[in-house]
Order: sequence, then structure tokens, then C-alpha cells
Amino acid sequence: MLVWLFEQWLAVDVALFGFITFRTIMAAMTAMLVSLLIGPFFIRHMTERQYGQPIRALGPDSHQAKAGTPTMGGAMILIALVVATLLWSDLANRYVWTVLFVTVAFGGIGFLDDYRKLRYRDSRGLAAGWKYLLQSLAALAVGLFLYYSADVPANTQLFVPFFKDVAIPLGLGFIVLTYFVIVGSSNAVNLTDGLDGLAIMPAVFVAVGLGIFAYATGNTIFSNYLGIPYVPGVGELAIFCAALAGAGLGFLWFNTYPAQVFMGDVGALSVGAALGLIAVAVRQELVFVLMAGIFVIETLSVILQVVSYKLTGKRIFRMAPIHHHFELKGWPEPKVIVRFWIIAVMLVLASLATLKVR
Repeated sequence: MLVWLFEQWLAVDVALFGFITFRTIMAAMTAMLVSLLIGPFFIRHMTERQYGQPIRALGPDSHQAKAGTPTMGGAMILIALVVATLLWSDLANRYVWTVLFVTVAFGGIGFLDDYRKLRYRDSRGLAAGWKYLLQSLAALAVGLFLYYSADVPANTQLFVPFFKDVAIPLGLGFIVLTYFVIVGSSNAVNLTDGLDGLAIMPAVFVAVGLGIFAYATGNTIFSNYLGIPYVPGVGELAIFCAALAGAGLGFLWFNTYPAQVFMGDVGALSVGAALGLIAVAVRQELVFVLMAGIFVIETLSVILQVVSYKLTGKRIFRMAPIHHHFELKGWPEPKVIVRFWIIAVMLVLASLATLKVR
């Protein structure tokens, strides 16, 4: 938007605006600043209206003290993210509008869920069936759009890490893959959001990693050198990734232990869906499984717990998701959080290493 304003309204050609790297840095700084500025007002507003988080009765006993902490802090992330993206990205780029649509749509679903929790003082929120239906409609709409707007073969091929020339045409299967990546990523981040700062920091790490992939994938020189697919226009998503990282860090200022505000579904669902879509856009769905490994592990722990209990009547973990298991083993909450962050960093670095191992 700023590029257009300077060129059309002020008739000024600012050369720096032509560089994705510059706009990426500015987007991160803008999003962080916006998040930091609106945070105190948002928290005060939610506190005054007593919009506090209801705590599940089945959760760890130590969490009951958190009841009443303002929630829906993900709205801060959304506002900062959207503002920074609109200001610094190329608004003629279809990927920018697609990722904004997914982010806002899943944020809206999360808002409905959070609102019902607050309105009825019930931690269950929006019925699972309705939540899944709305997520499915949004994800399928994006999958269809990306499939029918594909302009190069790479847009709908599956690329396998470690191999330069393995590209599997997916056909209509691309829509199915897109659907599962977006919905799966959204719910995986939501499951991870159970401790102060536990979900947002790995999301920031993943956003940075995907931003590097986006920049390289959208650059003919780097994509050819690294042996990854070249996808025209996808480099603009590096700006969105930077904005997400900046907004997440600004939110973490208030969400760090002990949290002044919780992210809520409005943040977790939208952030997860955005990360999933970016992984699809840069054609790195398989690498994304490794990069977002913390979210994958949390989700698998829930699946394994449910399957084990239904088949054998026994639980694998003391409580799922797995971060609660370590809490019940006696780990202090900050220790669980920081150690999960360390693992998240290692997984993102391992994912970035696949750029050269081909």
C-alpha cells in the first residue's frame, strides 16, 4: 500500500520499496510496534469487562489460578499482522490476499469460539462440529482458488525434500492436501496453546523459517541455486511472515509467564491456518511437518492418548497434550515452555538445512 501511495499520490519513486528485504524488515518492526501499542489498551478493556478465560475443570490444578485472565489476545496479533501486511506488501499479489483471507476467516471462527466461552462461561465454546465445518469451508475455498489460479506446474506439484528433481503432480489431490495442511496446522497450534507463551514463540520461529523459504522460492536465482521450485510472486509472503513474527513477539511481551493475556482461539486458529497456507504456497508441505514439529508432537500426543484409552483403557501420558504430562511430572511451567522453545528452534534450523541437502 505504501508503495502505491508514494508512487500514485505523491509521485515519488522510493527505490527501497522495490526490495522485498527492506519491506520485510519494516513489516516486522511495524507489526511489533502496533502489537506493543495496543496491548495495554486491549488488556485493560478486557479486564474492565471481566472477559476472563474459563479454565477446564479437567486441566492441571495449577491452572485454576489463571481463571479470569483476559483472553482473545490473538486479536492483537491479527490487528498488527493485517496492518503491517497491508502497509508493506504488494496488494496486487494474489498470495497476499489469499493468506489474509485465511487468517481473518480462521480468526473469525476462533472469535466465535472465544465469544461463546465468555458469554456462557463455558470452556467448551463453539460446538466442535460447527467449528470443523467452518474451518473446512474456508480451507476448501482456498484450495480451490489456488488450484484454479495456478500459473506454473510447480503450483500443484508435491516436492520431496533432499531430492532436486522429484516433483509429483497432484492434480485435484492438491486441493485435498491444501485442506488437510491448513485445517491440521490450525488445530495443532490451538492444541499447543495451553501454557503462557508456549504456542506463540514456536509460531514465530516457524514464520521466520517459512519467510526464508518464501523469499528463496520467489527468487529465480536462489531457487535455481538451491534446487527448490520457483513460484512467481510467492516472495511477497516473506513480508507476511515477518509481520506475523513481529506481531507474535509484540504479543509475547504480554503473554510471557505469568501471562497478562491469553491468545485464545481467535489467535491460535488464525496463526496456525496462516502458517499452513504459507507452507502450501511455497511448496514445502513435507518440510513443514518437520519445521512445525512441536505442533505435530502435541497433536500426536492427543491422538495417541485417545486411541490408547479407547483400545486398552490405559493412558500413555499423565495428561494430553504432552505439555501437561510434563507439568504433572513436576516440571515448573517456565521450564516446560523454554525447553519446548529450544526444540522448536532446533526443528526450524533442521528444516532450513534441507535447502542445501539435495
